[in-house]
Amino acid sequence: MGPARLPLLLVLLVAAFPALADTGLRRLGQRADLLGWEAVGRLDRADGGFCTGVLVAPDLVLTAAHCLFDRQARRVDPGALTFRAGFRQGAAIAEVAGRRAVIHADYRPGAGDALARLSADAALVQLAEPIPAGVAAPFVPGRAVPKGGAVSVVSYATGRQDVLSWQPGCTVLDRRPGVYAFSCDVWFGSSGAPVFESSSGRARIVSIVSSGTREDGRTIAYGMEAGRALDDLMAAMRSGRGVFPEEAVTARRLPAAGGRSDIGARFVRP
Repeated sequence: MGPARLPLLLVLLVAAFPALADTGLRRLGQRADLLGWEAVGRLDRADGGFCTGVLVAPDLVLTAAHCLFDRQARRVDPGALTFRAGFRQGAAIAEVAGRRAVIHADYRPGAGDALARLSADAALVQLAEPIPAGVAAPFVPGRAVPKGGAVSVVSYATGRQDVLSWQPGCTVLDRRPGVYAFSCDVWFGSSGAPVFESSSGRARIVSIVSSGTREDGRTIAYGMEAGRALDDLMAAMRSGRGVFPEEAVTARRLPAAGGRSDIGARFVRP
């Protein structure tokens, strides 16, 4: 998938932001380190690529929409996806295959306005079976965070694909309708990683990492407004609109959603 170039004005605005007192990445290498983060996992594709995903219900994983497309912009088979909750060093707290998926209706890979595409770069993967909340408690959307506000991110990435990493402190650099820019340290494989706010005392999802840039040793990450996108996706999953593969559905109630380089390159591992 080719890079999605964001409007130059947005790039310049965030690049001009002053140096921030962000924290570094913390490797969650021990089982005890994962407490509270078990619902974040690695979403593996049959072609060897991976993204990050997060449970928003026992059987629903929120991730970036572009993670569900191959290099030819074809949708991948949800059954060929595997979600590995709390994956670390070859083992997962729970490992479940995908069953169905829905991509945000406004997402068009490689087409249209970059900001509009970014704001819709979200998808839900329904798992073949639920992961009990006692094993991995799903996260819910949080409140919007203003420019300059504090957030955190939990992600995998190339070079640290075997262990989750947590950056407890990064900053909202800019906010546009439906879109955020962050100073969070993410890279290829971090697509779909949840960005959190903790104003209520528990981490809640603000955004999902979509793309980013690196310049002069700084990373600028971009993501959509998760609450709005998740509302749309949950409605589509309930109605069956845009869900694939199509199948006979037994009626059931879904739970409530608990130097510059490669500008806008999506963070799915090749």
